[in-house]
Amino acid sequence: MTKTIHFLIFIFFLFSIKSNAQTKTTDPVFNDDSTIENWLKENHIRTLGLGIIENGKLKQIQVFGEIKDGISAPYNTIFNVASLTKPITAMVALKLISAGKWNLDEPVYKYWTDPDIATDPRSKKLTTRIILSHQTGFPNWRWMKENKKLTFDFEPGTKYQYSGEGMEYLRKAIESKFKKNIEELAKELLFQPLGMNDTNYIWDDKTDESRFAIGYDKTGKPYETVKNKKANAADDLHTTIEDYGNFLISILKGENLNKDIYSEMTKKQVKTKENKYFGLGFEIYDLGNDEFALSHGGSDLGSQCIAFILPKSKQGIIIFTNADEGYKTYEKLVVHYLGERGQKIVDIETK
Repeated sequence: MTKTIHFLIFIFFLFSIKSNAQTKTTDPVFNDDSTIENWLKENHIRTLGLGIIENGKLKQIQVFGEIKDGISAPYNTIFNVASLTKPITAMVALKLISAGKWNLDEPVYKYWTDPDIATDPRSKKLTTRIILSHQTGFPNWRWMKENKKLTFDFEPGTKYQYSGEGMEYLRKAIESKFKKNIEELAKELLFQPLGMNDTNYIWDDKTDESRFAIGYDKTGKPYETVKNKKANAADDLHTTIEDYGNFLISILKGENLNKDIYSEMTKKQVKTKENKYFGLGFEIYDLGNDEFALSHGGSDLGSQCIAFILPKSKQGIIIFTNADEGYKTYEKLVVHYLGERGQKIVDIETK
């Protein structure tokens, strides 16, 4: 599953690059796509997906590289975006809260308790707020523990520790109450209303394998494709730049979230480092002058992805790659497309 992740922006290179690109865009900022292909080959990155949001609209979609040898990757290439799954799960919960069907601060034990911690009184303290801000006290994954069991590393709600287990905990509680799986709820609340027809938690007979970006290691060797039949609330979402871009735009617009819940989502729930916090489902970068960026990343074998949106300026960027070293694209893309605000994000991340 996912590696231990802190969505780092690495200082590397990108703008002396080259590529074959299938593009669906108006007035693209990149005017020299031919420079991207060589860089991708040099760094063993088969496919790079890029989405640019300006004025609250998905202005540009570009996908560079090849989906297979000799076949250019289409603009609707499907990527495994690893932990970019988590904001989707978070938004399902927040929409249920906005609709009055779920409660941000109600203890989730009323609907489900993991057997590993059933006798631990701290299990009674877990709420959706604590889970979405990564303050559960859980490890990232229980299999990282010697006994492979879920345990608390500290008192819930007292500090930050990134945890995929927390998201899975929330999934099981929500599914228990609503008698629907997370895939069904996401389709009803997000995928269908937003036209996210290429997005799902599982690999099923509707998944178009011919458009799927297989993951590669740093030597260019392909990983075996994991075809999950069971949804994971924290990992392995399949989606496209266009679908995820439409999801992020819906967040910029605050669609179907009441003002109080939107305010809670963008509130600094817990500090993770200087000028960086976790809200509800998203990291928050404090850019000064009442500006902030919402972000999340995804890191897994053969998947390095990240996204940023800036609610005040209505800007955003989505970067998907199918390579272990795909993070090398982040810094210069973020600075190039987000300008001074992007540089502030890099400065916060690299201090």
